[in-house]
Amino acid sequence: MTALKRLRPRDPAVQEKVRTAVTYFQTNAVRMRYAKFRSESLFVGSGVVEAGCKTVIGHRLKQSGMHWTVRGANSIIALRCSQLSGRWEEFWEARSAG
Repeated sequence: MTALKRLRPRDPAVQEKVRTAVTYFQTNAVRMRYAKFRSESLFVGSGVVEAGCKTVIGHRLKQSGMHWTVRGANSIIALRCSQLSGRWEEFWEARSAG
């Protein structure tokens, strides 16, 4: 970020882009501690999340001939996530309590 702050572009549009980038990095620095996250064996890329979405949601909702309303899709996604995360009983207990 220090290198960005040192930039002195002449073009006002480029100056604004640099300001926007610096602000973004300052605001999100706490979420970009990649070395720390990796040292804790956490994933830092989106690939794992994308693969999870494909596995949990895509395989169930995108089968041949299926059509879903948003409400129906959300219900199936909640059930699927509960089942695959081992929280099936907890899901149903929470539903019956509320």
